[in-house]
Amino acid sequence: MLTKEEVVHIAKLARLELTDQEVAKMQKDLAEILEYIDQLNKVDVSEVELEKEKIISENVLRKDVPISQSPETIEKMLEQAPEREGGHIKVKEILT
Repeated sequence: MLTKEEVVHIAKLARLELTDQEVAKMQKDLAEILEYIDQLNKVDVSEVELEKEKIISENVLRKDVPISQSPETIEKMLEQAPEREGGHIKVKEILT
């Protein structure tokens, strides 16, 4: 089972503020998840053969194109941002 300090650290990384009750609940929930993953790791798949025709070897993602570039849509989006700088949403620096 994860310690309270480990759960608090994970919550901090996820930028979550948890109460003591939520930390206790997360300890239990995360322990159950890790137990399930441990069960999956114990499954013997050495006899399983991959079917090559079912393996996707091409990019199936759609192209990243804007749906709407109307000035009204852009302005509505920027109005909802907590901070903005010029025509951009200002976010916290995550890479140092």
